[in-house]
Amino acid sequence: MSWNLACADFTFPLLPHAKTLQLIGMLDFQGVDIGLFEGRSHLWPSREFADLEKSAARLRSQLAGCGLVATDLFLQMAPDFAPYAINHPDPARRAHAREWFSKTLAYAAGAGATHVTTLPGVFFEEEPAADSYSRALDELHWRVEEAGRHGIVFGVEAHVGSIVAEPQLAAELVKQVAGLTLTLDYTHFVRLGMADTEVDPLVRHASHFHVRGAQPGRLQSSFKDNIIDYDRVLQVMRETGYQGWLGVEYVWIDWEGCNECDNLSETILFRDHLKRLMDRDS
Repeated sequence: MSWNLACADFTFPLLPHAKTLQLIGMLDFQGVDIGLFEGRSHLWPSREFADLEKSAARLRSQLAGCGLVATDLFLQMAPDFAPYAINHPDPARRAHAREWFSKTLAYAAGAGATHVTTLPGVFFEEEPAADSYSRALDELHWRVEEAGRHGIVFGVEAHVGSIVAEPQLAAELVKQVAGLTLTLDYTHFVRLGMADTEVDPLVRHASHFHVRGAQPGRLQSSFKDNIIDYDRVLQVMRETGYQGWLGVEYVWIDWEGCNECDNLSETILFRDHLKRLMDRDS
């Protein structure tokens, strides 16, 4: 069994977006994970949503011109997790987050994407953790229903600093929100010192998948220093029938030391590694 490969557009933030898409096409990827990151990506939601239909159509045309499709739209409403977390205590902020989520679904449909990702929420120190968690459940239930009405698969990325920073917590979240899936990234767990085998049970809940290097204490590492056994991970995918994309996702931001890798070289190394593994077992 083999899967198609995607690359994140936010891997190359220093290039103009059109050039980034051209580069990803030249690297022989079939898809692009699109970052809708307010204040820190090529495509800011506030700008794209100003004329949503036109912006989505433009993106779809640019992708087609490079022989690519949009494999995921990842919405983040601020550079930090908390200000517009989906479970923010402020009702006005939650309402704004819902509004932008609905617009993201419409944007995804216009751009030809069938998958949308957000973050699952965070704990707020000024209130009991149970309150933060309960509100996140409410918001995620709403998002699953909203995405379903658009025919779009919705996933959350369990990440460092989120309400589901450990694999068992992510598994419990999916159990409590029917229809919720994971945009699964082993590196967030490995960075905290967990064995990648602890993450394997989450593959059955994944609808999208991120690939890069990591090691304890390092969210993003080179191919050479990576400790995640992607050979075994792909075997778990075969056993569980994973049907999504494999998105190579190096980022270049001044957070968690994520601006210390040669993103172009590491992306190529992981692309070739994944191709070798799939070709060997085909």
